[in-house]
Amino acid sequence: MTRWRGLPLQLLFFTILPLTILLLVIAFGSLGLHQRAMRTMVGERDERATRAAAAAISEQLNHRSSAVRSLALRTANTAPEHVLDDASFLLADYEGGLALFTNEGVLLATTNETVTWETTVPDYWTGIEVTETTSTFTPPITDPESGEEVVFAIAQTPEGVTAVGSFYPATLARQALANLFTAGDGKAAAFLTDSNGRLLFQIGDVYEHGSDLSQYAGIEEALRGESGTTYINNDRDEHVIAFSPVTPVNWALVIKEPWQAVADPLLRFTEMAPLILAPVLILALIGLGFGLKQIVQPLQLLEQKATALGWGDFATIEEPVGGIYEIQRLQTELIHMAQKVKLAQQSLRGYLGAVTEGQEEERRRLARDLHDETIQSLIALNQRLQLAQLSATDEKSSAQLAEMQQMTTQTIADLRRLTHDLRPMYLEDLGLVTALDMLARDNSQSLQIPITFHVSGEERRLYPQVELALYRMSQEGLSNIARHAEATSAELRLDFNQKTINLVIKDNGRGFTIPESPAQMTTNGHFGLLGIQERAELIGAQMTIESESGAGVCLMITLPL
Repeated sequence: MTRWRGLPLQLLFFTILPLTILLLVIAFGSLGLHQRAMRTMVGERDERATRAAAAAISEQLNHRSSAVRSLALRTANTAPEHVLDDASFLLADYEGGLALFTNEGVLLATTNETVTWETTVPDYWTGIEVTETTSTFTPPITDPESGEEVVFAIAQTPEGVTAVGSFYPATLARQALANLFTAGDGKAAAFLTDSNGRLLFQIGDVYEHGSDLSQYAGIEEALRGESGTTYINNDRDEHVIAFSPVTPVNWALVIKEPWQAVADPLLRFTEMAPLILAPVLILALIGLGFGLKQIVQPLQLLEQKATALGWGDFATIEEPVGGIYEIQRLQTELIHMAQKVKLAQQSLRGYLGAVTEGQEEERRRLARDLHDETIQSLIALNQRLQLAQLSATDEKSSAQLAEMQQMTTQTIADLRRLTHDLRPMYLEDLGLVTALDMLARDNSQSLQIPITFHVSGEERRLYPQVELALYRMSQEGLSNIARHAEATSAELRLDFNQKTINLVIKDNGRGFTIPESPAQMTTNGHFGLLGIQERAELIGAQMTIESESGAGVCLMITLPL
């Protein structure tokens, strides 16, 4: 939980991550809306362009139809040769030429060669009864001379004369699309087909002349007289297909182009405008990284060292943590404070050492007095009770004397145990290992739980003050287990290493929350631990606590040699 409360994770989850998500939503959301708007705009523009081009082609077809009808009507009062001479201005629209026939198909006059006219055109109207002047367009056919598709405009009169004009649909379509469509980078295209979907004209694509495009997108709809747009995916680009019919002849006009390529470069640049926030985010992350490396991490490291300082480790605070100048100054001040605290603790240790020595001396005196006076008096009293019990004449008096003797014996045992606690004679005579072994045995009997004692390494005798301090800390640790742990087993271990001696007191009880510093021990009621901490500091040892709720406590005292 402490890790989750750290500043880096709070910045990440409550600032950087929400801002990143917001920026991504804004960037890609606006980009999607912009592209959708551009797609719709290009589709509408192409549909208008297709309709305008189809309307221009239809207008030209109607104009040609009216011109050839007028030409047929003029033959009623003028000779055919003169009619064609006067109509030379129409050759700009009828680039294939003009001709006059009888309604039976006999060529009367023409502006160019007669072979094509006589062999091709009359088949379209010969035998039809004409009641009024009408005009029509033939389906596109291939001109034998030019190889292009050609269309004939035909007008017949009741007087028996037929006027014919020849023009190329490709020229008509090219003129209509000149100001409305540009092939661009080659991905755009335009098609003009006849009523059967056969290709008459194209710009910007590779279909062969006369190809069947009846199944191409938009062609079928245009041949049904519909106008509109549709979209297809092609070559990783989405193309807009705009279609419109050419009504006089039932042709289809289609324009195809990738809508992404139509937008102005400035507009395409604005699509990426929301992503300008990405560099801002990157700069923010760089700033955050600098702050983490130069501020947060040094502060966290300094916090760890300050915690270790609170537990008595004065050396760790002098290791540099880096960071900005202010943090380095803060560490310098902490080092000065640590030196002052160290000097104060050294003075306090002398005082505590004197107090502790006085306590131990008083305990030895009290144990000696209890052993030499009180216990001896109780032993003498116990002997007199035994003699009185032997001389007792009635059963009631004998029972009372026996009860008094038992109470005296129990009192003697309790006093001996008390004097042993006050003055561990095993420690003075046999050393620390034997004393701790007997301490574990005695507490196991009194607590009614198994307490095991282990020793490892090469055993050695220590200074009497050190052995006494380690014994007292073991005594206090087992006492804490008896009062608070609710344990079912415990362990006491003494490890002799080359450079340190480790005393470990461990249980499987309910555990507790470890104080963050020794100063919190008194507020949390851990007076026993505070006493162990103070005794450890007096002999230059370090206390370490490991505990979890429901997993017991492991208390380790490390004494450097």
